[in-house]
Amino acid sequence: MAEAGFYDGLVFHRVEPGFVVQGGDPDGNGTGGPGYNLKAEFSARPHLRGTVAMARSSDPNSAGSQFYICLDDAKFLDGQYTVFGQMTGGFEALDAIRPGSKMDAVSIEPKAKA
Repeated sequence: MAEAGFYDGLVFHRVEPGFVVQGGDPDGNGTGGPGYNLKAEFSARPHLRGTVAMARSSDPNSAGSQFYICLDDAKFLDGQYTVFGQMTGGFEALDAIRPGSKMDAVSIEPKAKA
């Protein structure tokens, strides 16, 4: 979805200080999605500051386009959400996100090879 430009111009609709920022809703209010759901893919990856994961409802298989980024460690979420990324820099930009902050462009960078 990022490669197709789905997120470009969308906003972060949820900001919970010390917890998460959430975006990816085409409606901009936390109720929208892409029109389909994704199957959960839980892993042992921990929820640390900068973890990127799929937001969902109480149904584990309800994720669509919304995602969240942890503002601080949130170990109580471990094993319950699909974690798909980890920030390695840019934390000043993460900390500057406020409700309504726009995503100009979203891109995915593969992990650098060692």
